[in-house]
Amino acid sequence: MASHNDKTADALNKMGTVSKLNLLIDHINNKTEVETHPATMPVKGETFEAAVKSRLDFLTEQTGNVLPHLTGVKTFSDHKQLEGNIENFIGMCMVPTGVIGPLKVIGTSAHGDYYVPLATTEGALVASYHRGARACYMAGGANSICLVEGVQRSPLFKFHNIAELGQFMIWIMPLMDEFRQITERTSRFAKLTEMKTNVEGNHLILTFEYYTGDASGQNMVTLCTDAICQYIIEHTPVKPVYWFIESNYSGDKKATALSFTNVRGKKVTTEIVLSEKIVNEVLKTTPEAMSDYWKSSTIGAIQSASIGAQGHYANGLAALFLATGQDVACVAEAAVGITRMEIDSTGGLYASVTLPNLIVGTVGGGTGLPTQRECLMLMDCYGVGNARKYAEICGALVLAGELSIAAALSAGHFSSAHKKFGRKK
Repeated sequence: MASHNDKTADALNKMGTVSKLNLLIDHINNKTEVETHPATMPVKGETFEAAVKSRLDFLTEQTGNVLPHLTGVKTFSDHKQLEGNIENFIGMCMVPTGVIGPLKVIGTSAHGDYYVPLATTEGALVASYHRGARACYMAGGANSICLVEGVQRSPLFKFHNIAELGQFMIWIMPLMDEFRQITERTSRFAKLTEMKTNVEGNHLILTFEYYTGDASGQNMVTLCTDAICQYIIEHTPVKPVYWFIESNYSGDKKATALSFTNVRGKKVTTEIVLSEKIVNEVLKTTPEAMSDYWKSSTIGAIQSASIGAQGHYANGLAALFLATGQDVACVAEAAVGITRMEIDSTGGLYASVTLPNLIVGTVGGGTGLPTQRECLMLMDCYGVGNARKYAEICGALVLAGELSIAAALSAGHFSSAHKKFGRKK
């Protein structure tokens, strides 16, 4: 029997963009700027150990999670769980993990206050994202929406000439129903949604796009596409000279202009309006300074031929991916996006981030390993029905990071923050 989360996720997947936006509007209409501070997560203590204990006690009180593996109370000894995750296993790399929050998110799936774990060895990173999260909280939360979903695999077929390629295309185009059936027989979760063609000389690239549910989906779409290609090779009246399961066109683990203008994984956009008071008191700068910095930095990104224009998406995403068992190499594509900051009609700061390539999941891969599972549970994001929520939290996390770094750079605090938090004492 499907769980409530599973049914909700399926219903959201079937919604069109307009319906999702209407749902978000209902949530936004009830949002107000917060006058009181949230319950404060302890930052310091009499000793380092005492500070750690006070934070853990606080998180248990706020979320109900005790995190036994993450804290070392329980040790990971069942190495059979690693099958499918690692080869030639010799041991574990221990990456220190911090937490920020509460990060308040107003979304279609993520709706509430979240404590977000970040695994990193970069000093100042957690403190910076925590400051951005506080600004978002005081503003009543970040509006975040997962707009569309899709994971691609792009096999290549080579023919002797364009005439053969054309015959092949004429034969293959009516076969989408057959390919959908093959997909359903190969995977319980994948759904084939689209097939696109790209011709270059006697090369044909077929891009198969799938909905992969709560899994990040790279392995799933590979197996489904291989099954489809095996059917094609067996039945086609025009045999290709050769073919490959991936043409290097899909954007897998690469920053590409193609995936930037479409979607790869989950496309999320997140926004917030910060009053002048919040910018002054929390971010220690002004809306004008942040807006001016962002306009100038965007010109810099354009001159460097950056795909997109953003500050440091990779910082927060890599730390969150490590903590929660995502494929960290996917940061190469997930960190593509656009940040925008400008003064709004009230004199406050409008800020938004858009991420078209979030390859993330809450089932499969490394998500079920002990510490990764605990980190997902800390955000109420473990298991079926939670991938969209996780993606919307990713958008809010990235926004918090962009706000904090832009504030530091605009006010001249960037170097001093790294001197304070990023150096060994």
